[in-house]
Amino acid sequence: MSKMHNPPHPGETLREDVLPALGLTVSEASTQLGISRVTLSRVLHGRAGISVDLARRLELWLGGPNSGPSAETWLRGQMAYDLWHARQQGKPPAVKRAPKAA
Repeated sequence: MSKMHNPPHPGETLREDVLPALGLTVSEASTQLGISRVTLSRVLHGRAGISVDLARRLELWLGGPNSGPSAETWLRGQMAYDLWHARQQGKPPAVKRAPKAA
């Protein structure tokens, strides 16, 4: 099994690429997204994840699925980040393999 590198938190993409490209502050972006500045700041700094609601807001804010990143793109990024970190913790305790089907 190949080792996957540590994927970036999707908030990092927002913080380092999206906001600077749009010339927006965190306050301006949060207002446009309809969320609190604190909520957006937590995502930008990797302390909160991209929720389904935020993924939809980002999709609409950045032009919809046809001209910007889709909600699925944001959620895939979050899932990759979360799954990589979960796998670093090792196998969850008390997991037993399911029996093979007959």
